[in-house]
Amino acid sequence: MEQPQYLVAHLRRALAEDPRTAELGIHVTIRGDTVVLDGEVGTEERKQVLETIVREQLPHAQLHNDVHVARPGAPAPSEALGRASRERS
Repeated sequence: MEQPQYLVAHLRRALAEDPRTAELGIHVTIRGDTVVLDGEVGTEERKQVLETIVREQLPHAQLHNDVHVARPGAPAPSEALGRASRERS
């Protein structure tokens, strides 16, 4: 097995360059024989594709996928801009 730092770089590059994901914000850690993914994605499908890509690169590695799926929240209240808001200042 390659040195962990080279495997991490290889996997991060694969996740960033693969058109199925193009993810730059996923953290990859190697702990012994286990690859750990951490970060946040927009959908459950994207999380599963990350796992697929890692398995394509390292089919015999154990994988722990700690990636969270972001749940969109309610939009923030709008801010009134213009003359009325400047007059109150």
